[in-house]
Amino acid sequence: MKRIRANIIPFKGTHYDFGYFQGQEIKDSYIVKNRERQWKVRRPLFSINIKETKQMYQQFAPQLWDELTGLQEALQWPMEKVLLEFGGYRLRVQKSGCSIMIGNDYMIRNYDYHPKTYDGRFILYHPSDGGLATIGVSQRVTGRCDGMNEKGLILGYTFTNRKRPGDGFVCNMIGRIILEQCKNTSEAIDLLKEIPHRGSFSYILYDGNDEPTIVEASPRGVKSRVGYACTNHFELQVKENKHFLNDSKERLDKMEEKHGLDAEEAYYLLNDSDKGLFSNQYKNWAGTIHTAAYFPEELEAWFALGSNKTPAIFPFGKWLKGLDLSIDDIEGEVDTDIPFLHMEKADWFHSR
Repeated sequence: MKRIRANIIPFKGTHYDFGYFQGQEIKDSYIVKNRERQWKVRRPLFSINIKETKQMYQQFAPQLWDELTGLQEALQWPMEKVLLEFGGYRLRVQKSGCSIMIGNDYMIRNYDYHPKTYDGRFILYHPSDGGLATIGVSQRVTGRCDGMNEKGLILGYTFTNRKRPGDGFVCNMIGRIILEQCKNTSEAIDLLKEIPHRGSFSYILYDGNDEPTIVEASPRGVKSRVGYACTNHFELQVKENKHFLNDSKERLDKMEEKHGLDAEEAYYLLNDSDKGLFSNQYKNWAGTIHTAAYFPEELEAWFALGSNKTPAIFPFGKWLKGLDLSIDDIEGEVDTDIPFLHMEKADWFHSR
């Protein structure tokens, strides 16, 4: 078993200041050192065009370009390198798992991925220069793999495939843009139909008012449907699916059979190691690292690392009104010996 941690990062201020703060924070960290090592082994299967990327950000999320500029200033890197690591546009993605369940006033998800990709950062951000305040889990520093905004809109995503990628934003940056720009499910659906997609993912949306919506998005099309659980395959755009869907369908069936659980029961269904949803497949890029829960009415979030864990509770709404957080980090255990990106040296010359 490996003991892991995630830092809790609350910040209020402009996007530029937030970017500069994050750059100073990660400047000499394992996050930066390990990502620099990976390019000695792995060739990026995309190109960086600063002008085009800036134009896309100016169209969909202009303040996030200021955050990238702040990162650049703090790290003292060329913008090409900032965009390579944290830009969220045209990045290749690997396969992953993830399970998401929605019930009465909650969304709960297991984030399943590879330890060498994990930021270990849970962020509360209240911008002062435009955009909605958000709470959620960082991915590639600037992106979010799940979260909620001050209006109660919740987002999580699940991977479908990485075949035939297009020019566009990757999943974690799309998640960040939606949470900062959209007040409700309807606005988020409209944005997902407009924004260019790099890969094929399901985006699960819930705002406590509208029915929960699953948006199946790929570079070739975007379709939406009502749904209370989601794993790693499309129901509408079936031609986008991988060939082997047994695990995805089995996890979906387990959640659909339990529809109607209260929030605590649903949380432990996903987090307990013996319920069939928490995964130890870390070597296959599909091990569960965290379980997160979001509540739109209370503006509250739960977060835990590893399995069989009582979650830490974050009163997001109260924090927005001035409450100081009493917690600096979260710890947990996972059943793997693979290095975690943010905690230790990760050797990219090996698959583990």
